[in-house]
Amino acid sequence: MLFLLSPAKSLDYETPAAGVPHTLPQFVPQSQALIEVLRQMSPQQIAELMDLSDALSALNVARYEAWTPKFTAKNAKQAVLAFNGDVYEGLDAKTLSAQDLDWAQTHVGILSGLYGVLRPLDWMQPYRLEMGTTLQTDKGSNLYKFWGPQIAEYLNAQLAKDKTPVIVNLASQEYFKSVDRKTLKARVIECVFEDFKGGKYKIISFNAKRARGLMARFAIQNKVTHPEGLLGFDLEGYAYDPQVSEPDRLVFRRKVQA
Repeated sequence: MLFLLSPAKSLDYETPAAGVPHTLPQFVPQSQALIEVLRQMSPQQIAELMDLSDALSALNVARYEAWTPKFTAKNAKQAVLAFNGDVYEGLDAKTLSAQDLDWAQTHVGILSGLYGVLRPLDWMQPYRLEMGTTLQTDKGSNLYKFWGPQIAEYLNAQLAKDKTPVIVNLASQEYFKSVDRKTLKARVIECVFEDFKGGKYKIISFNAKRARGLMARFAIQNKVTHPEGLLGFDLEGYAYDPQVSEPDRLVFRRKVQA
């Protein structure tokens, strides 16, 4: 079973990784090809392409210029420690044990516009390139066409030893669209997180993102390898609701304290 996460826009390259082991990304040639395309664009073009401020555009142009296919402790950091958004606050990887991180390495994948799929301990150089970006490459007009079946093929290989391969999608639809479902040979389970607010249950984006990270943490710490193991998820007040769930759409609800 594999758990898929989206990346985060916020990055933390200030906090030391403190002796955590690392691996190298799987799709470095593809990343380099994308970097070469991005390097041909002006700061103004990057700002327009990604809807960024001038300051953020300049930052990312500098990142593209600095990017190199040689990853080192000085220019890179383990992906699960470098990403710093809502999902990763829920996951809180820096407090996981070495054994937990080792398990996560083979059971968690982080989808990425630039890197395709990152394992948690893969070194990652800083970047900004969302999967939904309409970047023209020799493969087509966007990153979905650039990646094509490659991500799904990689996931199939990761799941090859499982008798009943399962993907637990904790990524956004923008990112999960990069997984070619025609190529993927696995059952896909979606997890939905709802809060009771204003008299009804609804998805609250900030809370749902954090909950995806919490679910990944729960799976890692409990070494969940079968869908049934997800049903016990109970972090921060969430509980599985069988009444509104379906076999491949698991709904977890909680009542937010006023």
